[in-house]
Amino acid sequence: MPAQRHRRGLFRSGCTIVQPLFYFAGGSLQFFEPPLITCKHMKQYWLMKSEPSEVSVDDVLNARQQTVAWFGVRNYQARNFMRDQMKVGDGVLFYHSSCPEPGIAGLAEVVSNAYPDDTQFDAGSKYFDPKATPENPRWMLVDVRVVEKTRLLSLAELRQQAELEDMVILKRGNRLSITPVSAAEWRCVTKLLKK
Repeated sequence: MPAQRHRRGLFRSGCTIVQPLFYFAGGSLQFFEPPLITCKHMKQYWLMKSEPSEVSVDDVLNARQQTVAWFGVRNYQARNFMRDQMKVGDGVLFYHSSCPEPGIAGLAEVVSNAYPDDTQFDAGSKYFDPKATPENPRWMLVDVRVVEKTRLLSLAELRQQAELEDMVILKRGNRLSITPVSAAEWRCVTKLLKK
């Protein structure tokens, strides 16, 4: 039998396929092993808005492990991003919103998988949802750790960058508190933050 050799191909989904090995026996082509497909999560990037009067970058830096549970999201699309797409290690642009100077104020990362937001069960919370139960939660969150406080990168400065013209936060009418960021947009923003 010939020496075993593996050929690997990388797909855009982040999956790697190990193709079967072939060898000839008895005049015909034989398979040495079945295909094996493994998937590795490809890092994604997000912009997450927080009102600094409620939770700011400084608040998170002063918190235990510089981490905050991203509570209070009550938009289904934003919730679905956290529940279905965010993974540990994803990059986050920490954005201060609804304040005199809105903009990106820090770099962070997702440090947990999604789990129920306890504020939905708290009748004293402004985020209370009477339809949610511990057995059937409606709202999820992830933990976010601030990696670095940065200079404030304003919305106006973001709009001046041609590379960011397709960035979701810059689209008219966008009010989502969590939006996906492309790898190219992430690179552009992090470069701007170093100026």
